[in-house]
Amino acid sequence: MSTYDPDALECLAAIVEESGFERAAQRLNITQSAVSQRLRALEAQVGTVLIVRSRPLKPTPAGQLLLKHTQQMRLLRADLERDLRELTPGSRAGAREEERVAIAINADSIATWALEPLGPLVREGLALEIITDDQDFTHEWLRSGQVLGCVTTLAQPLRGCKLVPLGAMHYVAVAARDYAAHHAPKGLTPHNFSRLPFVAFNRKDDIPAEFVQRAFGLSRVAVGRSFVPSSQGQLQALLAGWGVSVVPELLVRPAVERGELVNLLPGQTLPVQLYWHCWNLASDVLDALTRAIVEAAGRVLDPAAEPTAAR
Repeated sequence: MSTYDPDALECLAAIVEESGFERAAQRLNITQSAVSQRLRALEAQVGTVLIVRSRPLKPTPAGQLLLKHTQQMRLLRADLERDLRELTPGSRAGAREEERVAIAINADSIATWALEPLGPLVREGLALEIITDDQDFTHEWLRSGQVLGCVTTLAQPLRGCKLVPLGAMHYVAVAARDYAAHHAPKGLTPHNFSRLPFVAFNRKDDIPAEFVQRAFGLSRVAVGRSFVPSSQGQLQALLAGWGVSVVPELLVRPAVERGELVNLLPGQTLPVQLYWHCWNLASDVLDALTRAIVEAAGRVLDPAAEPTAAR
């Protein structure tokens, strides 16, 4: 089996993670020519192209395998650093780029429950990157080898990975108090939803339509949408009177309790079932990440909610 140059592997990862040769060179503190040379040498060793020179740059299937291998090597180094810190407390230097491990978490989980449990691991020295995406697509980062775990709605384990059900987040339809009083005094109904502007996360976000479908027993629904690709940004847009949104109850609970937002359909929620996927590897760091995510989810998510598709 071939032995691959760790510097060349980190160069490949930097090109993909930084979306270009120039930014990769800056991160690695080498010239752009050196980045190209390392990539060509790695491609020559593998015998195939590893990067699709498109916009944005994308790894080929062979490149994805080497990215996964690079992440595994980072995980091994993170495990080693963790063990060494236990033997020599107080000797840790600043985390290096090649020690960083990455996971993918959907934006609504980041905004509500998923960050707090990761804090102790970061404070202990874990160099962590969190990649955010729509929760129906975070598993693609795991499939491509760019992260070692993800929170997603995918209910089937990926090849070589283990899966842990986390529970469901409940989504509710809300609007600012003054907006609701003027535009939806009777709340959200089958007769007014098509006239109300909905604030969605992005074009992949089907949550508003799915909520309306479920609430009123409709087969096909289209709603007018504006897009704010941030959970906290959506909350600010709602408070500013942009319209209606279907967002996690966990996110808007304080604003509803203060009377700043109004639940437009009390008693109606859309449960979105979440799962943790990670590589099936023996790793103290990966076990610690899994334990932190699963325990935190167990404290705030609904373990008995009916699964449903979501963004």
